[in-house]
Amino acid sequence: MTRNGVPLPPTVYPLAKGRVWAMLAGSLVFVALGIVFLVAHSTVTMTVAGALVVPFFGFCSVSIVQRLLRHGRPELVLDDAGVDHARLGRFGWDEIAAVRIREQRVRNTSQRFIELVLHDPDAYLARAPKLVRSTASMNARLGFGPANMTTNTLPVPPEAILDAMRRHHPALVVEH
Repeated sequence: MTRNGVPLPPTVYPLAKGRVWAMLAGSLVFVALGIVFLVAHSTVTMTVAGALVVPFFGFCSVSIVQRLLRHGRPELVLDDAGVDHARLGRFGWDEIAAVRIREQRVRNTSQRFIELVLHDPDAYLARAPKLVRSTASMNARLGFGPANMTTNTLPVPPEAILDAMRRHHPALVVEH
């Protein structure tokens, strides 16, 4: 969108490093617990738990470290052409049918994220990063599309992101 013929400057959101460091610490605690289960306990249940926990949270830890090492690359950039997310990639506004804030609840915790509802999800998946492609079928079974931005790595609440999206693209449909 332009104001008086001048394009809006991009809206840039850096990685919320404090939150990401806390996520890394939590993942490493689970890796350590898994190692304890593998080494110190002789029950089959504890051994299986350790064998599942260590690789899963080890992978999470490596993924988190990679995010921290991106050397200042923004987590999210919104501009008049579209959305550029560090994990999901680039989307033109014409690819996005709507956006909505979603929440996934698991027992006593929940995570909020912004879902980009795409006109052609298959076209996006053809170019999407490998991690997105590998989680797409699980997301579909849960009733979500493939383009979901977690908000725990962003420095502002999801409502602020949607407001910024509407500033850059006033015709954007926001579903509730």
